[in-house]
Amino acid sequence: MRTLLPAPLTSAVLFVAWLLMNSSLSAGHLVLAALLAIVIPLVLAPLAGERPRIRRPGVAMRLGLVVLWDIVMSNIEVARRILGRESRIRPAFVWVPLAIRDPHGITALAGIITMTPGTLSSDLSADGRHLLVHAFNVDDAPALVAAIKARYEAPLIEIFESAPGPAAR
Repeated sequence: MRTLLPAPLTSAVLFVAWLLMNSSLSAGHLVLAALLAIVIPLVLAPLAGERPRIRRPGVAMRLGLVVLWDIVMSNIEVARRILGRESRIRPAFVWVPLAIRDPHGITALAGIITMTPGTLSSDLSADGRHLLVHAFNVDDAPALVAAIKARYEAPLIEIFESAPGPAAR
């Protein structure tokens, strides 16, 4: 079954999405949805890299809540700054040194930073040890780096790199 459906969840999403986009349950659309749900993951399977291993799902859930909170608070802060005096806005690029080594964790960190209003992941150094972040307003670059490392990178290290064991929560 794994050879026919290498990514069952992706297949299910494709199947349902096709039917929803066409607003039809006709036999033709059911067959086409099934065909797409089988063929697309099969064609894309060789492009898929190593799957991430989430070692601490509880930490991942807490990180998700932190990110949601930060998105809301950042929206408020960006709106406040935009509606205020332009001279109070200090955009800057900041290099964030990375302790995380897992490529999935680095990708997640870059995505989290980009999803948070007012910040954008711009580049990753060739050695993968620094992430370039553009921030809409930087009053204190070391504080921004410390916040990114504490709020996002540290939990991502636990999620992707910590060895599971008896101390795991």
